[in-house]
Amino acid sequence: MRRSRIGCAGIAALAAVGLVLPDPAVRASPILLSSGQAITPTAAPGAVFASLHRGGAISLAVSPDKRTLLVLTSGYNMFRDRASGEAVLVYDIAAHAPVQRQVLRIPTAYAGISFAPDGNSFYVGTGGGDSVLRYTRTATGWASDGPPIPLGHGTGVGNHQGPSTAGLAVSRDGHILVVADIYNDSVSRIDLARGVVTGELDLRPGKETPARTGVAGGETPFWVAIRGNSTAYVSSQRDREIDVLDVSAAIPRLVTRIPVAGTPNKMILNRAATRLFVAADNDDSVQVIDTATNRRSARIDVAAPSHLLPPGPRYRGASPNALALSADEKTLYVSNGGENAMAVVDIRHLRAPVVEGLLPTGWYPDALAVVDGWIYALNAKSRPGPNPAYRPHKPAGQYVLQLEHAGFLAEPLPNAVTLARLTAQVAANDGFSRKPDPHDAAVMAALHERIRHIIYIVKENRTYDQILGDLGHGRGDPALVEFGRAITPNFHRLATDFVDLDNFYDSGAVSGNGWPWSTSARETDFNVKTIPLEYSRRPTHAPYDAEGQVRGVDVGIPTLAARRAADPDYPNDPDLLPGIRSDDAPDSPDDTSGPAHIQHGTLWDSALKAGLSVRNYGFFYDLDRYFPTERDFGRQNQAIPLLDDPYGSRIVVGYSVNPALMALSDPYFRGFDNRFPDVFREHEWAREFAGFEASGKLPSLTLLRLMHDHMGSFSAATHGVNTPELQQADNDYAVGLVADRVAHSKFRDNTLIFVIEDDAQDGPDHVDAHRSTAYVIGPYVRHGAVVSTRYSTVNMLRTIEDILGIGHLNLNDALQPPMTEIFDLTQTRWTYSAAPSQALYATTLPLPKRAQAGPILRSTHDAAWWTAHTLGYDWSHEDRVPAVRFNQVVWHGLFGGRPYPVRHRNITPP
Repeated sequence: MRRSRIGCAGIAALAAVGLVLPDPAVRASPILLSSGQAITPTAAPGAVFASLHRGGAISLAVSPDKRTLLVLTSGYNMFRDRASGEAVLVYDIAAHAPVQRQVLRIPTAYAGISFAPDGNSFYVGTGGGDSVLRYTRTATGWASDGPPIPLGHGTGVGNHQGPSTAGLAVSRDGHILVVADIYNDSVSRIDLARGVVTGELDLRPGKETPARTGVAGGETPFWVAIRGNSTAYVSSQRDREIDVLDVSAAIPRLVTRIPVAGTPNKMILNRAATRLFVAADNDDSVQVIDTATNRRSARIDVAAPSHLLPPGPRYRGASPNALALSADEKTLYVSNGGENAMAVVDIRHLRAPVVEGLLPTGWYPDALAVVDGWIYALNAKSRPGPNPAYRPHKPAGQYVLQLEHAGFLAEPLPNAVTLARLTAQVAANDGFSRKPDPHDAAVMAALHERIRHIIYIVKENRTYDQILGDLGHGRGDPALVEFGRAITPNFHRLATDFVDLDNFYDSGAVSGNGWPWSTSARETDFNVKTIPLEYSRRPTHAPYDAEGQVRGVDVGIPTLAARRAADPDYPNDPDLLPGIRSDDAPDSPDDTSGPAHIQHGTLWDSALKAGLSVRNYGFFYDLDRYFPTERDFGRQNQAIPLLDDPYGSRIVVGYSVNPALMALSDPYFRGFDNRFPDVFREHEWAREFAGFEASGKLPSLTLLRLMHDHMGSFSAATHGVNTPELQQADNDYAVGLVADRVAHSKFRDNTLIFVIEDDAQDGPDHVDAHRSTAYVIGPYVRHGAVVSTRYSTVNMLRTIEDILGIGHLNLNDALQPPMTEIFDLTQTRWTYSAAPSQALYATTLPLPKRAQAGPILRSTHDAAWWTAHTLGYDWSHEDRVPAVRFNQVVWHGLFGGRPYPVRHRNITPP
């Protein structure tokens, strides 16, 4: 492999744009992430790395003359002090080291960018703008060339789903542009000479051939590659196939469908266009298509060199998502987003390819190119650091998605010796080189023998400082406390009586990725790319598929008849996302390719596979049923009533959307709804718990969602639980009641309760915007301990798995240790008695007789004040409110004129 060096002129150019060579002594200093991994993007000799000060760099394109590199952003990108939106960043790479020449601002974008073959024009898809932009080279740089080319989609396919562009590609002669219409399950063909769409092809089998009505296929088309002037290849993510199209005529025609393993995303052709290489998330492979036969000719495992992989099951989680070929086409470079690395693969013999090594990158690489002995890689995320924090070089904004920025890495290709060293660095970063700890194994084995039941509680959105900053021990900042001891007495007692985890990090940044991390210990590539867009509230039309629905459709129900029976307003369209496939569900680590493997990569899937029992209260429920609108398949006046005891009247209030959980979910448990107190959610769980106690058969794994610490719906909240303080106190008391009931039950000696926030997005923390609260309650848990070992969501899931004796889910939890430090095998005695915050006595909740004399603790403002200050907020789903503004409203509502924190002297996480 070729390796080059940076000259003096290159170094000067780097300094001019902020890309500075690191000190060799600190080149490989690891940056710790909330995933439990580390990154060392500047570990390679000659590597240069810089933040783009924008979120979500998603694609790049290199000009035919190899002198210009384009970076397309697609992320949250909502800031106060400059124009929000996306951009094309234009870099000169003629001298290898990138020098930024232009920033071309665009409102929205998603994935698609491509040069014309002559290099004088390039094209960008506008994502939710449902159009294509053209830029042309001028004497002074690149400039917009004419109005956007509209694609003409009024809506997308799904429930309240809009259209969006994804990948696009230009034919060899420069006459045709093919665009993937990702949420219309179609492709559009554009005549570039006229700048018009000549035709569109719906890729669903039922739209192609009436005899195949209701058959899944062609859905969620993401990437496009064109062979010559007539054949286009399109990756269908939901249906795991490559659709081959003839695009020579005005209206494209389907030639064939090629099934592939995993979720196909980006693709590249070799120069002769005889081979198509397809990156496949969920399979950690590259699929190779023979374009002469349109058949899969090879499958390359790209997670790591074989000697690094853990023994046993073939764990997924590397998330390959982008590709590049060396100049001689003997080496394939693969961006492995889940490993924060690039795989270097020798493909001289495709029947026996060899992963030679791994190159470290920034957090979640998702685009790369190899040009003249250099490799260029984009990554989507960065560690946000403290929130609040003062960072002069960062744009204004304290929200976690404002603090997470994409990065750009450029480095010479390594020689064999350097590649070996860098591979060892990645192995250390990701835990491949971590040796099993005999003490960990012994503790987990003992707990597995003694513990028979796990209750796993997921809450919403709080930071450590926000709740426990006044704890008096642990690393808290009292100045940042919003809901301290008086509001959350149970959380304070649980952290004091048991373990204070003051160095715990939620792996997800927001609920949209927090829920996948909290249930699967990873996030799919589809989710990484779409969730920041969905949260931006710009018209990106990115869906929220993170909790089981697909574009608002309950795909846990497989047939049209069953969907219409469940919802009479469901459209009579058998081709509307038929079947139970999702483009956003993780696979299990099994080597099989059948239905038992696909989409079965969650905690409950692993428990069920091991023959354990599972009961679900609120995980992956339908998110639309409590607030129906005319946009929701025409639903009107079908809202589910707010009942304290739905079981008493046998009215179903909860609908699971996950195929595995549908028969295991309590239909009388209410899902996400801020109007409804958590105390009554706990009461419904307790009703069934009493039955389990009577029968002596408590499920091995209980999934329990207690969500009211999310806060909201102040004007419509029941029982007077209608202010932030009261909703936090309600959540606190509900969790305390769960601990209380278990402590005084026959299951007290063999049950552990794990409590986590799905994310920490809605509050300040002086250590990191991902630092959050977590609690572990029950026998064998240490008492009165502060445990400052750095743990994350992944470590908690690993601990649950080891105690239950079930399989790990992917590379993340398989490679990271359990939370052994929180346990003491001699600590068998425990108890807990819940006590409500005195603030709750201002509500009509059913509470024990008040023992404390004196006035009731009152909220700073009443419901009318909070309603007025959150006017227009959408509380129907989690995180649909303007998070930055709401965080400010909460702070000022609680503390009046006290300034919102924007600076903290301590910005170094432990």
